[in-house]
Amino acid sequence: MSFPTINKGYNAVFRQGRLSLGIVVPIEAYTTGPVPTMARHLERIQLVEELGFSAIWLRDVPFNVPSFGDAGQTYDPLVYLGFLAGRTNRIALGVASIILPLRHPAHVAKAAATADVLSGGRLILGVASGDRPQEYPAHNVAFAERGTRFRDSFSYIRNMSINTPIFDNAFGNPNGSMDMLPKPTGGKLPLLITGGSQQNPKWIAENGDGWMIYPRNPALQKQVVQDYRTQVEAVGRPAQPVMQPLYIDLVANDDAHPQPIHLGWRLGLNALRAYLKLLEEIGVNHLALNLRFNQADIESTLGRLSEELLPDFSK
Repeated sequence: MSFPTINKGYNAVFRQGRLSLGIVVPIEAYTTGPVPTMARHLERIQLVEELGFSAIWLRDVPFNVPSFGDAGQTYDPLVYLGFLAGRTNRIALGVASIILPLRHPAHVAKAAATADVLSGGRLILGVASGDRPQEYPAHNVAFAERGTRFRDSFSYIRNMSINTPIFDNAFGNPNGSMDMLPKPTGGKLPLLITGGSQQNPKWIAENGDGWMIYPRNPALQKQVVQDYRTQVEAVGRPAQPVMQPLYIDLVANDDAHPQPIHLGWRLGLNALRAYLKLLEEIGVNHLALNLRFNQADIESTLGRLSEELLPDFSK
């Protein structure tokens, strides 16, 4: 059994019973402040592709919010996607995740479909309701309304894949006399829902093309994944993929035991391999590695991961 097929990127990254590995952009260490340098950003993304990782992941961080402490890759993800579509060849281009309540869905649908077409079908679009309250007044949007706006935006984007769509929601009412082009390569955009996004589990199971979840204790994560898959089956849909991020600080000693860091681990290669195998066993299908807190040279770390770890997860 396999996951539904949508586009080239989604089909390559998500495989039943297997774990693939991607890298979060910016691909650099920045621990003394929230803003990365973005030095050699394209060179490193092209290196990640050359080394055989399955995806790179951008984030949607509209403002550098002091309390959040991370400005992401600083570039707007939808603009950056277009740039990367023309400077890479194989690797999936992921966003984790576009904050739907803060953007008009017509613009998201148009930009995302454009990036998908320009990249030859390599786009994977994570979507979320957003978790930084300070950004909402700046957009003149009520933080308390983000759940409803998320659902309306999601529906709007889905309908834009249809020829001459007819529907009505808070974002607008295309009446079928006009159409939006281009259409996504696979007939629809692959939309992965992030966390709860202010929705109930049944809605997430009914609507998403997969689920992005946060790192947890493996025993709890196993139960969370099982509950999601049970809910998807209960609503009559085929199995959907699950992915999560993980911050790592990969040390020189391969046998070093894990020590907790923010949303991840400082650890040796053998412990990382064992942890990833455990994630694969409990049903996680993709892991997006974040090197923000990595103390070793970035290129050397990517090389070690590719040479000594990727072969276990790329078959």
